[in-house]
Amino acid sequence: MLSEQRHKMILDILREKRGVTVTELTNLLDISESTARRDIVILDKAGRLVKVFGGAVLPDHTYQMAEPTVMQKSEVNREEKRKIAKYAASLIQPQDFIYLDAGTTTGYMLDFIEETNATFVTNAVAHAQKLAAKGAHVLLTGGTLKNSTEAVVGTMAVLTLKDYHFTKGFFGTNGVSRAAGFTTPDANEALVKKTAVEQCMKAYMLCDNSKFNVVSAVTFTSLASGIILTDKKQEEFEEIAEIIYT
Repeated sequence: MLSEQRHKMILDILREKRGVTVTELTNLLDISESTARRDIVILDKAGRLVKVFGGAVLPDHTYQMAEPTVMQKSEVNREEKRKIAKYAASLIQPQDFIYLDAGTTTGYMLDFIEETNATFVTNAVAHAQKLAAKGAHVLLTGGTLKNSTEAVVGTMAVLTLKDYHFTKGFFGTNGVSRAAGFTTPDANEALVKKTAVEQCMKAYMLCDNSKFNVVSAVTFTSLASGIILTDKKQEEFEEIAEIIYT
């Protein structure tokens, strides 16, 4: 069984039971205790569950204050992220002026983007390199490179974005909450996201199902400001947010 399949099954079990022991996981998934403990550690570091003595819990709202690294985030819900990213990439049309946020799910869009007659602006160096390799016209924001998320942030990035008017923007988020909106752990990164969202005619939020009912330290925009692209039914959010299921 692939690690991402196990991670999804662990999170599904937690959503049903609200808590699970290592022993229960070994029996339910037919895996060793060491594998179960390792998966719990990975999901805990990625902010998807809370590791406790002997197992894990999934509270109604997970509060994610630490910023997972790109490597940590890339190990969680990979297939769901790729499905969302593929749909998002299909929305790009010729002559679009696109903002592409830093992040793992937006990064997966690069595997599916075929429209190179659009113009792209991004605050992710890796995204810019891959888009340029496809022959697309790419503009990279100025600013300070944040190592853990590989995003360019800071005053220069914000000032650059204020001059642009995007037809569409595609954003990652660490959390989606009815009360807090779209959230991220870092204030500098939140300011860049907030500014870019404000400059978009349409702002798409790429959120796999694990991001819902998660709250990070800083809100960068409200639920009403973005169109959610997600992989799993989210009935409790449908009355207050525009959602497209991929």
